[in-house]
Amino acid sequence: MAEHHPYGQHQYQHHQQQQPLSHQVVKAVTAVTAGGSLLVLSGLILAGTVIALTIATPLLVIFSPVLVPAVITVGLLIMGFLASGGFGVAAVTVLSWIYRYVTGKHPPGADQLDQARMKLTSKAREMKDRAEQFGQQHLTSQSKREYINEPVHLAVYIMKSFFLS
Repeated sequence: MAEHHPYGQHQYQHHQQQQPLSHQVVKAVTAVTAGGSLLVLSGLILAGTVIALTIATPLLVIFSPVLVPAVITVGLLIMGFLASGGFGVAAVTVLSWIYRYVTGKHPPGADQLDQARMKLTSKAREMKDRAEQFGQQHLTSQSKREYINEPVHLAVYIMKSFFLS
């Protein structure tokens, strides 16, 4: 079904035809004037750009041994200041997050940090228990006990036995 608009295509054309010819001419002249003015302005800007580039090119060639290193230096300085500022903002943000965490204000991500801490703690306890069990099972002979009296030898023995078995 076709939709009915108060100013449908036919009614819009009929409305345009009802306007006096003078209004239509004024609209056309205004549009041509605005469009022509903008076209002339863009041409003038293009011509000015070409003239400025023609004048500036010899100067840029003459001064390029000075300008290029100067631009590179200024660019590096700006990048350094921006990086320094960014790292400073990051540091302040991290320190404020840590302060809020330590004071118990529960900042965003604190739950994830607590879960990771508990997971690491449980894994560390598990590995400690496994190492103790492993040490008790494999330390039966006197020669092994004498060899691993020193902590360095114990660690080497546990690592070799754990990874080679």
